[in-house]
Amino acid sequence: MSTTAAPTHTSEALGERMFGALLGALELACIDVGDRLGLYAALDAGGDQTSGELAARAGIDERYAREWLEQQAVAGIVVVDDATRPARERRFSLPDGHRDALLAPDSLVYATSMARVLAGVMKPIDRLVEAFRTGDGVPYPAFGPACREGIAAFNRPMFVNHLAQDWIPAVPELDALLRSPGVRVADMGCGAGWSSVSLAAGYPGARVDGLDADEASIASARELAAARGLTDRVRFFAQDVSDAVSGDYDLVTIFEALHDMARPVEALRTARGLLRPGGRVLIADERVADAFGAVGDEIERLNYGFSVLHCLPVGREDAHSAATGTVMRASTVDGYARAAGFDGARVLPIENDFWRFYLLSV
Repeated sequence: MSTTAAPTHTSEALGERMFGALLGALELACIDVGDRLGLYAALDAGGDQTSGELAARAGIDERYAREWLEQQAVAGIVVVDDATRPARERRFSLPDGHRDALLAPDSLVYATSMARVLAGVMKPIDRLVEAFRTGDGVPYPAFGPACREGIAAFNRPMFVNHLAQDWIPAVPELDALLRSPGVRVADMGCGAGWSSVSLAAGYPGARVDGLDADEASIASARELAAARGLTDRVRFFAQDVSDAVSGDYDLVTIFEALHDMARPVEALRTARGLLRPGGRVLIADERVADAFGAVGDEIERLNYGFSVLHCLPVGREDAHSAATGTVMRASTVDGYARAAGFDGARVLPIENDFWRFYLLSV
């Protein structure tokens, strides 16, 4: 990620920037269509093919298939063997170099999730505009399955490839804790379950309970645990963690969820109450700047965009919301931790472009 240079304050420059953003949004939307219809998988399985062949393989209309293939070729995502052939005879294929970005959900270069997230955050846009007028929130379910699935798919490669392999081992006290006999973990705000399952897969002696207020996410998480053969050690519960929850755990984890919680201090008090003596709380949340400043880098811009469109309105659904938003700075996490009875939040030496990691101790 790069630092954004100060913009040229002219209408022409802003117009060009907005045109580029529109172009990117349209191309992401077309990628989402192709992904949801299985068109990339069909191209990958069948090799180069005409629009008619793709339509037959994927079970869609030929005319729509042709328009989509031409759009993808114009955008440089798929290739065409001979653009001068009659439209129905042109053969299209998926470049090998694009396969992982489009079709390998565990890969760190997988990018199709970005298209899904965009579709999701835009779904309740009219409701969001009204919320700006009233000060109300927009409930998480209003964003639909696209947002839920897109967020899970975006985070999945990091959990699968880094959580037990790099992040936890970078903190020896946590690594040792998770290798202890009978260790128990509560994964608060677990979403679709990739963090919970990845922890259990990486630490075979651990028992993990995932907690999330969204029932649709919990249903997906249970399916995931079953598919991975981990139901004997991984359980999921639909639970608002801002409410009192009983339990007896050695580690509580909160991955990219604290800023979404309407009552983060209460959630951390719940986490504190769940811990056995000597237990720990591990938090991963957005790696934003230490203080507000303009113009921000790409990560800051990304997080403010999500905050306006999704995280702040979701958090404000509760009448007593802290209204944190996505841009939760390290000082804010430390303040929430102290208000919940911890001795502050220690920033951990874990490198990641998107997240900063914190350790809380009783």
